[in-house]
Amino acid sequence: MTDFVQLWVYLSSTPLFGLNATLVVYVLALAFYGRMGQAPWANPVLWSMLVLGTGLWATGTAYPTYFAGAQFIHFLLGPAVVALAWPLWERRAALRAHWGRFTAAAVVGGTAAAASAVGLAWALGLPTEVVLSLAPKSVTAPVAMGIADKVGGIASLAAVFAVLTGLVGALSGKALFALLGIGQDATGWMARGFALGTAAHGIGAARALQVHPDAGAWAALALGLQVVVASLLIPLVAGWF
Repeated sequence: MTDFVQLWVYLSSTPLFGLNATLVVYVLALAFYGRMGQAPWANPVLWSMLVLGTGLWATGTAYPTYFAGAQFIHFLLGPAVVALAWPLWERRAALRAHWGRFTAAAVVGGTAAAASAVGLAWALGLPTEVVLSLAPKSVTAPVAMGIADKVGGIASLAAVFAVLTGLVGALSGKALFALLGIGQDATGWMARGFALGTAAHGIGAARALQVHPDAGAWAALALGLQVVVASLLIPLVAGWF
């Protein structure tokens, strides 16, 4: 037992510990996701977070120690988001034809997401910092942190809200679309993808891309539009209040 503890202490202190742990856990979670027929509740991001978080807590491993290796994957987040532009390029004709509707939908959807969260938090009497941290909850986490910090919120709390929002959208999207009668034809995939990207940012876009390439492409567009809309409007509106 003593030898095992010493081995664990050594491995957990190496820079590649976080990288290897993240890759192994995610690959296993992804295999489980496929085995379950890509059921929403088996989302690999959700289970990877739960397994890694539980493992770090159970072993007493500090988050900075884990992130020392995991930052290599974190670095790839930027190129991965940029790569989402390729599916949009392949659908540029539809994008040109509907750009006005996409822009209006992004503004209305982003406003509804931020206003509903802020309004509910205010009605519940939550602290101002928490209310402001909820405003960018439907924007991808790195951008949400920057917006929250600028408007007087708490950046780390905004990241938590953003991740939770993305997971809720990815888990509940399929059932909600079926309830609303949104089909699975070309128009339906456009609506489903754009809605997921608007409400659930990167995690929703990843889920959409796993389900159908058209849904993934429009989710990527919505994700990018929300970054622009939220970055411009949330600080502006927060300044008025």
